[in-house]
Amino acid sequence: MTTLPMPNRRRTDAVQKLIIYAVLVAGAVIVLFPFLWTFSTSLKTPEQVYQIPPQLIPDPIAPENYSRVVTDRPFGRWMLNSLFVVVVSTVGTLLSCSLAAFAFSRLRWPGRDKLFLVLLATMMLPTQVTLIPTFILFKELGWVNTYFPLALPAWFARNAFYVFLLRQFFMTIPLDLDDAARMDGANNFQVYWRIILPMSKPALGVAALMFAQFKWREFLAPLIYLNRRESLLASIGLRTFMDETHGTDWELMMAANIMFMVPVVVVFFFTQRYMIQGVVISGVKG
Repeated sequence: MTTLPMPNRRRTDAVQKLIIYAVLVAGAVIVLFPFLWTFSTSLKTPEQVYQIPPQLIPDPIAPENYSRVVTDRPFGRWMLNSLFVVVVSTVGTLLSCSLAAFAFSRLRWPGRDKLFLVLLATMMLPTQVTLIPTFILFKELGWVNTYFPLALPAWFARNAFYVFLLRQFFMTIPLDLDDAARMDGANNFQVYWRIILPMSKPALGVAALMFAQFKWREFLAPLIYLNRRESLLASIGLRTFMDETHGTDWELMMAANIMFMVPVVVVFFFTQRYMIQGVVISGVKG
Protein backbone atom coordinates (compact mmCIF):
# COMPACT_ATOMS: atom_id res chain seq x y z
CA MET A 1 0.00 0.00 0.00
CA THR A 2 1.48 3.30 -1.11
CA THR A 3 0.84 6.67 0.44
CA LEU A 4 1.06 10.04 -1.20
CA PRO A 5 3.89 12.35 -0.22
CA MET A 6 2.94 15.08 2.24
CA PRO A 7 2.91 17.95 -0.34
CA ASN A 8 0.75 15.92 -2.74
CA ARG A 9 -1.65 14.97 0.06
CA ARG A 10 -2.04 18.60 1.08
CA ARG A 11 -2.62 19.56 -2.54
CA THR A 12 -5.28 16.85 -2.89
CA ASP A 13 -7.03 17.98 0.30
CA ALA A 14 -6.99 21.59 -0.92
CA VAL A 15 -8.53 20.59 -4.25
CA GLN A 16 -11.25 18.58 -2.50
CA LYS A 17 -12.11 21.49 -0.21
CA LEU A 18 -12.16 23.84 -3.18
CA ILE A 19 -14.61 21.59 -5.01
CA ILE A 20 -16.82 21.30 -1.93
CA TYR A 21 -16.86 25.07 -1.41
CA ALA A 22 -17.62 25.65 -5.09
CA VAL A 23 -20.59 23.29 -4.95
CA LEU A 24 -21.87 24.92 -1.75
CA VAL A 25 -21.53 28.42 -3.20
CA ALA A 26 -23.32 27.35 -6.39
CA GLY A 27 -26.11 25.83 -4.32
CA ALA A 28 -26.39 28.98 -2.21
CA VAL A 29 -26.65 31.14 -5.34
CA ILE A 30 -29.39 28.91 -6.74
CA VAL A 31 -31.34 29.06 -3.48
CA LEU A 32 -30.89 32.82 -2.97
CA PHE A 33 -31.57 33.88 -6.55
CA PRO A 34 -35.41 33.86 -6.22
CA PHE A 35 -35.14 36.10 -3.15
CA LEU A 36 -32.75 38.44 -4.95
CA TRP A 37 -35.10 38.60 -7.92
CA THR A 38 -38.05 39.33 -5.64
CA PHE A 39 -36.15 42.17 -3.99
CA SER A 40 -35.04 43.50 -7.37
CA THR A 41 -38.58 43.47 -8.73
CA SER A 42 -39.84 45.30 -5.64
CA LEU A 43 -37.62 48.26 -6.61
CA LYS A 44 -38.66 48.42 -10.28
CA THR A 45 -41.13 50.60 -12.11
CA PRO A 46 -44.04 48.92 -13.94
CA GLU A 47 -42.20 49.36 -17.24
CA GLN A 48 -39.01 47.74 -15.92
CA VAL A 49 -40.92 44.69 -14.70
CA TYR A 50 -41.75 43.69 -18.30
CA GLN A 51 -38.46 44.85 -19.79
CA ILE A 52 -36.71 42.46 -22.18
CA PRO A 53 -34.00 41.47 -21.46
CA PRO A 54 -34.73 41.67 -17.72
CA GLN A 55 -32.38 43.56 -15.41
CA LEU A 56 -31.36 42.30 -12.00
CA ILE A 57 -30.34 45.78 -10.81
CA PRO A 58 -33.12 48.27 -11.65
CA ASP A 59 -32.22 51.67 -13.05
CA PRO A 60 -33.76 53.89 -11.81
CA ILE A 61 -34.66 52.45 -8.43
CA ALA A 62 -38.26 52.92 -7.27
CA PRO A 63 -38.28 52.70 -3.43
CA GLU A 64 -41.71 54.34 -3.39
CA ASN A 65 -43.21 50.92 -4.08
CA TYR A 66 -42.88 50.13 -0.38
CA SER A 67 -44.79 53.24 0.63
CA ARG A 68 -47.47 52.47 -1.95
CA VAL A 69 -47.96 49.04 -0.40
CA VAL A 70 -49.24 50.61 2.83
CA THR A 71 -51.05 53.54 1.20
CA ASP A 72 -52.86 51.88 -1.73
CA ARG A 73 -53.98 49.05 0.56
CA PRO A 74 -54.16 48.69 4.37
CA PHE A 75 -51.22 46.30 4.37
CA GLY A 76 -49.89 47.69 7.64
CA ARG A 77 -53.22 46.88 9.29
CA TRP A 78 -53.13 43.39 7.83
CA MET A 79 -49.64 42.85 9.24
CA LEU A 80 -50.90 43.86 12.69
CA ASN A 81 -53.86 41.50 12.31
CA SER A 82 -51.47 38.68 11.51
CA LEU A 83 -49.28 39.57 14.48
CA PHE A 84 -52.29 39.49 16.81
CA VAL A 85 -53.43 36.07 15.58
CA VAL A 86 -49.89 34.68 15.75
CA VAL A 87 -49.26 35.88 19.31
CA VAL A 88 -52.61 34.68 20.69
CA SER A 89 -52.35 31.31 18.91
CA THR A 90 -48.74 30.76 19.95
CA VAL A 91 -49.44 31.45 23.62
CA GLY A 92 -52.42 29.09 23.51
CA THR A 93 -50.42 26.38 21.79
CA LEU A 94 -47.60 26.53 24.32
CA LEU A 95 -49.93 26.39 27.32
CA SER A 96 -52.29 23.69 26.09
CA CYS A 97 -49.71 21.47 24.40
CA SER A 98 -47.33 21.67 27.33
CA LEU A 99 -50.14 20.66 29.70
CA ALA A 100 -51.02 17.70 27.50
CA ALA A 101 -47.34 16.78 27.19
CA PHE A 102 -46.96 16.95 30.97
CA ALA A 103 -49.87 14.54 31.42
CA PHE A 104 -48.46 12.11 28.85
CA SER A 105 -44.91 12.20 30.18
CA ARG A 106 -45.00 12.85 33.95
CA LEU A 107 -48.30 11.43 35.19
CA ARG A 108 -49.27 7.77 35.44
CA TRP A 109 -52.87 6.90 34.51
CA PRO A 110 -54.60 3.97 32.79
CA GLY A 111 -54.50 3.98 29.00
CA ARG A 112 -51.97 6.80 28.79
CA ASP A 113 -49.73 5.25 26.13
CA LYS A 114 -52.65 4.01 24.02
CA LEU A 115 -54.28 7.41 24.04
CA PHE A 116 -50.98 8.98 23.07
CA LEU A 117 -50.84 6.69 20.03
CA VAL A 118 -54.35 7.85 19.10
CA LEU A 119 -53.16 11.44 19.42
CA LEU A 120 -50.22 10.75 17.11
CA ALA A 121 -52.57 9.08 14.63
CA THR A 122 -54.42 12.39 14.22
CA MET A 123 -51.28 13.81 12.60
CA MET A 124 -51.98 11.58 9.60
CA LEU A 125 -55.45 13.07 9.14
CA PRO A 126 -55.41 15.78 6.42
CA THR A 127 -56.86 19.15 7.33
CA GLN A 128 -59.15 19.01 4.31
CA VAL A 129 -61.02 16.04 5.80
CA THR A 130 -62.36 18.08 8.72
CA LEU A 131 -62.60 21.38 6.84
CA ILE A 132 -66.33 21.34 6.08
CA PRO A 133 -67.64 20.13 9.48
CA THR A 134 -65.32 22.56 11.25
CA PHE A 135 -66.60 25.44 9.13
CA ILE A 136 -70.22 24.46 9.84
CA LEU A 137 -69.46 24.39 13.57
CA PHE A 138 -67.92 27.86 13.58
CA LYS A 139 -70.70 29.21 11.37
CA GLU A 140 -73.35 27.97 13.80
CA LEU A 141 -71.43 29.66 16.61
CA GLY A 142 -71.42 32.92 14.64
CA TRP A 143 -67.65 33.08 14.51
CA VAL A 144 -67.24 33.59 10.76
CA ASN A 145 -65.46 36.90 10.02
CA THR A 146 -63.86 36.82 13.45
CA TYR A 147 -60.47 35.65 14.66
CA PHE A 148 -61.90 32.96 16.95
CA PRO A 149 -61.64 30.11 14.39
CA LEU A 150 -58.00 31.05 13.78
CA ALA A 151 -56.84 31.50 17.37
CA LEU A 152 -59.17 29.66 19.75
CA PRO A 153 -58.47 26.03 18.66
CA ALA A 154 -54.81 26.55 19.55
CA TRP A 155 -55.84 26.81 23.22
CA PHE A 156 -57.06 23.18 23.20
CA ALA A 157 -53.86 21.34 22.20
CA ARG A 158 -55.03 20.97 18.61
CA ASN A 159 -51.51 20.44 17.25
CA ALA A 160 -50.43 16.91 18.11
CA PHE A 161 -46.91 17.51 16.78
CA TYR A 162 -46.11 20.06 19.48
CA VAL A 163 -47.54 17.77 22.16
CA PHE A 164 -45.17 15.09 20.88
CA LEU A 165 -42.22 17.51 20.72
CA LEU A 166 -42.70 18.75 24.28
CA ARG A 167 -43.41 15.27 25.63
CA GLN A 168 -40.10 14.04 24.25
CA PHE A 169 -38.27 16.84 26.03
CA PHE A 170 -40.18 16.42 29.30
CA MET A 171 -39.19 12.76 29.38
CA THR A 172 -35.52 13.77 29.53
CA ILE A 173 -36.09 15.53 32.88
CA PRO A 174 -35.47 13.18 35.84
CA LEU A 175 -38.61 12.05 37.67
CA ASP A 176 -36.76 12.50 40.96
CA LEU A 177 -37.42 16.24 40.69
CA ASP A 178 -41.17 15.61 40.65
CA ASP A 179 -40.96 13.31 43.66
CA ALA A 180 -38.87 15.81 45.60
CA ALA A 181 -41.34 18.61 44.82
CA ARG A 182 -44.30 16.49 45.91
CA MET A 183 -42.53 15.64 49.17
CA ASP A 184 -42.32 19.40 49.77
CA GLY A 185 -46.09 19.66 49.29
CA ALA A 186 -46.33 20.62 45.62
CA ASN A 187 -49.31 19.42 43.60
CA ASN A 188 -49.22 18.36 39.94
CA PHE A 189 -49.86 21.85 38.60
CA GLN A 190 -47.13 23.34 40.75
CA VAL A 191 -44.70 20.70 39.51
CA TYR A 192 -45.67 21.57 35.94
CA TRP A 193 -45.51 25.33 36.40
CA ARG A 194 -42.53 25.75 38.71
CA ILE A 195 -40.26 22.87 37.72
CA ILE A 196 -41.02 21.44 34.28
CA LEU A 197 -41.70 24.65 32.37
CA PRO A 198 -38.62 26.58 33.64
CA MET A 199 -36.41 23.61 32.70
CA SER A 200 -38.00 23.26 29.26
CA LYS A 201 -37.26 26.70 27.79
CA PRO A 202 -35.31 25.30 24.78
CA ALA A 203 -38.17 23.03 23.74
CA LEU A 204 -40.77 25.71 24.39
CA GLY A 205 -38.76 28.15 22.30
CA VAL A 206 -38.56 25.68 19.42
CA ALA A 207 -42.29 24.98 19.56
CA ALA A 208 -43.09 28.70 19.70
CA LEU A 209 -40.87 29.57 16.74
CA MET A 210 -42.04 26.70 14.57
CA PHE A 211 -45.72 27.34 15.24
CA ALA A 212 -45.42 31.11 14.87
CA GLN A 213 -43.77 30.72 11.46
CA PHE A 214 -46.50 28.33 10.34
CA LYS A 215 -49.26 30.61 11.63
CA TRP A 216 -47.70 33.70 10.05
CA ARG A 217 -47.88 32.25 6.56
CA GLU A 218 -51.14 30.30 6.98
CA PHE A 219 -53.42 30.85 4.01
CA LEU A 220 -56.32 28.38 3.86
CA ALA A 221 -58.04 29.08 7.19
CA PRO A 222 -57.92 32.91 6.91
CA LEU A 223 -59.19 32.62 3.33
CA ILE A 224 -62.21 30.64 4.50
CA TYR A 225 -63.17 32.50 7.67
CA LEU A 226 -62.28 36.14 6.89
CA ASN A 227 -64.18 38.14 4.28
CA ARG A 228 -64.10 41.74 5.49
CA ARG A 229 -61.30 43.76 3.95
CA GLU A 230 -60.17 45.44 7.17
CA SER A 231 -59.90 42.13 9.03
CA LEU A 232 -57.75 40.27 6.49
CA LEU A 233 -54.37 38.83 7.41
CA ALA A 234 -51.20 39.70 5.54
CA SER A 235 -51.03 36.27 3.90
CA ILE A 236 -54.44 36.92 2.31
CA GLY A 237 -53.69 40.59 1.66
CA LEU A 238 -50.96 39.56 -0.76
CA ARG A 239 -53.70 38.18 -3.00
CA THR A 240 -55.25 41.63 -3.38
CA PHE A 241 -52.32 42.74 -5.53
CA MET A 242 -53.61 40.42 -8.24
CA ASP A 243 -56.56 41.91 -10.10
CA GLU A 244 -58.40 39.79 -12.64
CA THR A 245 -59.25 42.75 -14.84
CA HIS A 246 -56.20 45.00 -14.64
CA GLY A 247 -53.53 42.36 -14.23
CA THR A 248 -51.00 42.04 -11.42
CA ASP A 249 -49.01 44.88 -9.89
CA TRP A 250 -45.86 42.78 -9.70
CA GLU A 251 -43.67 45.50 -8.28
CA LEU A 252 -46.13 46.11 -5.43
CA MET A 253 -46.69 42.41 -4.84
CA MET A 254 -42.95 41.79 -4.59
CA ALA A 255 -42.55 44.74 -2.20
CA ALA A 256 -45.37 43.34 -0.05
CA ASN A 257 -43.73 39.90 -0.16
CA ILE A 258 -40.46 41.35 1.10
CA MET A 259 -42.29 43.09 3.95
CA PHE A 260 -44.11 39.84 4.71
CA MET A 261 -40.91 37.77 4.72
CA VAL A 262 -38.70 40.10 6.76
CA PRO A 263 -40.11 39.22 10.23
CA VAL A 264 -39.79 35.47 9.59
CA VAL A 265 -36.30 35.74 8.11
CA VAL A 266 -35.04 37.95 10.94
CA VAL A 267 -36.45 35.67 13.65
CA PHE A 268 -35.07 32.55 11.97
CA PHE A 269 -31.65 34.15 11.42
CA PHE A 270 -31.21 34.89 15.13
CA THR A 271 -32.79 31.69 16.46
CA GLN A 272 -31.86 28.92 13.99
CA ARG A 273 -29.10 27.67 16.29
CA TYR A 274 -31.51 27.24 19.18
CA MET A 275 -34.18 25.71 16.97
CA ILE A 276 -31.84 23.00 15.74
CA GLN A 277 -30.50 22.38 19.24
CA GLY A 278 -33.99 22.09 20.70
CA VAL A 279 -35.18 19.71 17.99
CA VAL A 280 -32.14 17.49 18.47
CA ILE A 281 -32.56 17.37 22.24
CA SER A 282 -36.30 16.70 22.02
CA GLY A 283 -36.04 14.07 19.30
CA VAL A 284 -32.90 12.12 20.23
CA LYS A 285 -32.86 11.94 23.99
CA GLY A 286 -36.56 11.00 24.16
